[in-house]
Amino acid sequence: MNTRRNLIGGLGVGLLGLTALGGLGVAAERQVKPREGNARFPNPTLVTHQGRKVRFMDDLIGGKVVVLNMMYASCGRNCPTATANLRKVQQMLGERVGRDVFMYSITLQPELDQPHHLQEYVDKFHIGPGWEYLTGDPQDILDLRYALGFYDVDPLIDGNQLTHTGMLRIGYEPIGRWTMAPALTDPEHIFSAINHVDPRIELVGHGMESQRA
Repeated sequence: MNTRRNLIGGLGVGLLGLTALGGLGVAAERQVKPREGNARFPNPTLVTHQGRKVRFMDDLIGGKVVVLNMMYASCGRNCPTATANLRKVQQMLGERVGRDVFMYSITLQPELDQPHHLQEYVDKFHIGPGWEYLTGDPQDILDLRYALGFYDVDPLIDGNQLTHTGMLRIGYEPIGRWTMAPALTDPEHIFSAINHVDPRIELVGHGMESQRA
């Protein structure tokens, strides 16, 4: 049910953002908000499951290694399974979560999922620190979904919210290093993808190679 065939093949589209989507004929009727400067992604104000207001670029992904997925609190199929899988990844990351790597889950139903609903979801699935659940204005969430690459080029498939819950966007914004991974793949594969985009891991690896030489 996920859209990995389009998402994996079109990683560059997500990075180019909403402008490129117009050329594909996707959601041509929706209004696109202008970006700030040369930002790769929109910078709307979102609200965390704890009720804290944050800016997407300024507070959430700027200068950070991030893991993003989309979900909604009433999702009874993909979301709980993906959440359980990501909890394993969170445990594998250990103290890096909330310090070096930040995890974000954005609701696909912002008109229904208020912060207290997301807090209930966090409590239900025992989500630890360093992983925030986010809601906001429906148009802002839609813009983020397209900019992050969580879409399908077929409007009928794109209209099914379950099709957007099966993938992760993993990246490090300062150098534009982004990738995607299925949310239900082995936690070790997701962990490796995170390490691949984390420049600190790369530097450690180079340092070890230098010591061996």
